[in-house]
Amino acid sequence: MIQFSVIVPTHNRPGQLRECLAALARQDFPKDQFEVIVVDDGGEPSLRPEPGVRLLRQSHSGPAAARNTGAANACGRWLAFTDDDCQPEEHWLTAFARRMKEHPEHLFGGAAENILTRNTYSAASQQLISYLFSYYNANVRRPQFFTSNNMAVGAAMFRAVGGFDANLPRAAAEDRELCDRWLRQQRPMTFAPDAIVRHSRGLTLRKFWRQHLNYGRGAFHYHAVRARRGSGLIRIEPWRFYANLLRYPFTVAAPRPLRQAMLLAIAQGANAFGYFIERSCYPLVRPREIQRNVGKDSHKSSAS
Repeated sequence: MIQFSVIVPTHNRPGQLRECLAALARQDFPKDQFEVIVVDDGGEPSLRPEPGVRLLRQSHSGPAAARNTGAANACGRWLAFTDDDCQPEEHWLTAFARRMKEHPEHLFGGAAENILTRNTYSAASQQLISYLFSYYNANVRRPQFFTSNNMAVGAAMFRAVGGFDANLPRAAAEDRELCDRWLRQQRPMTFAPDAIVRHSRGLTLRKFWRQHLNYGRGAFHYHAVRARRGSGLIRIEPWRFYANLLRYPFTVAAPRPLRQAMLLAIAQGANAFGYFIERSCYPLVRPREIQRNVGKDSHKSSAS
């Protein structure tokens, strides 16, 4: 019986995908108990099938839709999501399986580590995610946010909650929207720190700015969805949140902490800019709740 269906959305990153698939082939989980499903999200040229991998294709619709396509075709009891620029460690599935057998109704999220430690921009982006994990998941019994590049859930539970919101087209905010909807339905979430993926997204300053700009744009759509379902206002984080964010590289002894702090400030500026750009492009979906949602979660977004 297949226990896990590992779902990997991909779009025009064949080199990184090969490294991801190689890492999945090294899993210490029994090989006959998991399958790997790659969903080619309208890449050009189309991917060729890999041995031992189920390849699905769809027109370019975004990673949320790609993950849903994979889930709809999955045979496993559990679903595990990662991204094409991630390399799960050998015990990744084993770590998830140990917890999921005890709590099959939970949504699980693992930890991510940046492989490209010499890339200042990649390191800063990971610093931001690490800070958000420490902040939003400070209560270990009630975490609030996991990233979609390292997430596992029962297949039946995922389908019951409605999967990822495919109306969120960019690689931003679909994970936090799923977590918010999951918690709204009084479903439990659990952090699995030993389920680790290694992230290898190379960034330049331009790509770094664009990444966090898109996170801000995704945040607008997240707020729009949340307001429509009556979740109310999201209050701006206190000033301490931002002060501690800028101090974070110093507290964790990050290399070149001053530069890291400056990049975190730039990331927050890009988030805010992207949020307001997207809001100006969609005036017809700006209820009062969205107009007042200016601060909190434009930075709480996807890490792929």
